[in-house]
Amino acid sequence: MATDFWASTHYKRWIVDRATLKQSRADDLQYVDDSEYLDFFAIFFANVITKLGKKLNFRQRVIATAIVFFRRFYIKNSYCETDPFIVIAACCYVAGKAEESPVHIKNMVAEARLFFSHQPYGVKYFPSDNSKLAEMEFYLVADLECDLTVFHPYRTLLSICKKESSNDLQTEAGEVGVGVGVEVDDGPRYWGSGDGQLELPDDAFQLAWSIINDTYRSDLCLLYPPHLLAITALYLAVILHGPTRELLQQQSHSTDAQPVHNSPRRSSRQSSSASLGHGKKHSQDFVAFFAELNISMPLLYTLWERYSEDSDHVDSARSAFHGHASAQTQSGRPHGGSSVTPTFLLQILTRMRENRLSDMAHAASGRSVAVNKMLERTQAAG
Repeated sequence: MATDFWASTHYKRWIVDRATLKQSRADDLQYVDDSEYLDFFAIFFANVITKLGKKLNFRQRVIATAIVFFRRFYIKNSYCETDPFIVIAACCYVAGKAEESPVHIKNMVAEARLFFSHQPYGVKYFPSDNSKLAEMEFYLVADLECDLTVFHPYRTLLSICKKESSNDLQTEAGEVGVGVGVEVDDGPRYWGSGDGQLELPDDAFQLAWSIINDTYRSDLCLLYPPHLLAITALYLAVILHGPTRELLQQQSHSTDAQPVHNSPRRSSRQSSSASLGHGKKHSQDFVAFFAELNISMPLLYTLWERYSEDSDHVDSARSAFHGHASAQTQSGRPHGGSSVTPTFLLQILTRMRENRLSDMAHAASGRSVAVNKMLERTQAAG
């Protein structure tokens, strides 16, 4: 596995722009009333993969890799011409192999078939034949161009945060080299000067970790390098974590009240003032830390407020975000304030596939009648 992100296939072939993502949904856009529904699919399918991964006892890193594989596959394919559920199973199966946490194909088929048969999914056609998943694996790897190396933000988070009690998290993250002798601090840095590390309380660090998990509910993993997502998660964690935010506000007030010295950084002024505290450990200047990174961070949680699923409060940190952004209202909810639910999205997906099949059967409709290679085979699985 490559230790240099900038020399990897992840960077060279799988960081795309928004125009590419928009083009990849061109066929699907013909079959939905509102293009935003396709964005909700990103949340929905990521949640499905996460739940299936937990059923399989996957580590978070394996689940994240499966989601990235799913996103990459749908750069080249459309929802209306494929069965996303067999694709999800294949992504989990391949991710388990790629991350050295393999699951036997019989167990994968049995677990996926049972899981998808339950509500709200109600999938009755998932194949019981192992060969169908093996065939789907072949097409998945082909569309991924055999690029199975995925870099995640977890390693960057551990690298720029000073954590003395994060051994379990380091093992969980293991971006490169868990088991092959590559440590978290090995290799070049790609942010700021690399001077020092940000010191966060354990619960604030965990919040940043959860925010990284939440980034996989969107296409951010296809648009931005992983280190940028990690820094964004840290920034949000500092703002959303109550005690850390209060400390930041105290630092701001104390700095404004102090005379300005000829010091190159605010953090140096804070160090001198903290030295008066009878040997107490000084507080870091979070503003200076993020200012020195010199980056522009992506946005998160733009649609998620309008998506409703029972397990959201367990799996994500979005409640902290919406609790902080109290000024937001629900006026943007579709259909008179109702939430977008998995059941609603599954109805849209079913209608899309039915309309696509109808158009393919009637060439006079004027739409393309080319049959996606996956449509022929995934429907045969039923």
